[in-house]
Amino acid sequence: MAKSLYETLGLSDSASESEIKKAYRKLARQYHPDVNKEASAEEKFKEINAAYEVLSDKEKKAQYDMHGDNMFGGQNFHDFSRSQGGSADLDEILRQMFSGGGAGGFSGFGGSSSGFSGFGGASGFGGQQRQQPNLDIETSVTIPFSVSILGGSHSVSVNGERFDIKIPAGVKTGEKMRVKGKGHAQGGVAGDLFLKIIVASNPDYVREGDDLVKSFDVPLYAALFGDKIAIDTLEKEIKLKVPKNTKNGQRFRVKGMGAMNRKTKTRGDLYLKANIVLPTVDDLDDDLVELMKEKLPKN
Repeated sequence: MAKSLYETLGLSDSASESEIKKAYRKLARQYHPDVNKEASAEEKFKEINAAYEVLSDKEKKAQYDMHGDNMFGGQNFHDFSRSQGGSADLDEILRQMFSGGGAGGFSGFGGSSSGFSGFGGASGFGGQQRQQPNLDIETSVTIPFSVSILGGSHSVSVNGERFDIKIPAGVKTGEKMRVKGKGHAQGGVAGDLFLKIIVASNPDYVREGDDLVKSFDVPLYAALFGDKIAIDTLEKEIKLKVPKNTKNGQRFRVKGMGAMNRKTKTRGDLYLKANIVLPTVDDLDDDLVELMKEKLPKN
């Protein structure tokens, strides 16, 4: 039994629901009249829509699978569509077919009476195939440094719509993210959104591969004699034990508090860089100043 509705979408009559949807999306992009200016594009788009309207509806599809092209008087759907002329006539005939109206020698089929809509009005089929329109959108988005390291939700506004996207931990500037269905929409088909990530700078952190570097202030007393210092990180406050005789610029490693490596799924380390804060002489006790002048080495 011939079943040319499937052929209209370039499929076999054993195609799955997902295969039918995928084929329709591809062809609808290719032949949408707003994009494809060939004279035959509007009629081809009408034919594609009609095929999908039937095959995407379980009840209509069941009727067609049972009767095949006999519903079109034995013609394939391409020839049947051409024989109907204007789109209004074709719409009405298809409505009657799937609501018991009896076109093409059939009657009493039952099923949905919602019919078809949105067909073009020109006649004729065929024509050269043109490149399908690109409904995707490419743009950039700037995310906070903390979100790039820890991941999280970030709000974006594209195409007049605001929505949240999920940022995975560890993303870097220059990486791209795909958001399905958020591109341009035409003929019931929507493209995808491709976002180029830009990570905002942070005055407190430098990223070195998967590691992070953060400077922290160390009072002179702690640098000389050792002490515990509270330090705020992106995740929580930690207490770092600074040993005596700490040098300016000395680094301390905090394991596993760096950036996520998205390939290995492991985190780098956080390096805390000591910035020794010297007191001003005017703030020191006069006796201490005199003692320092006397005792501190000059070399």
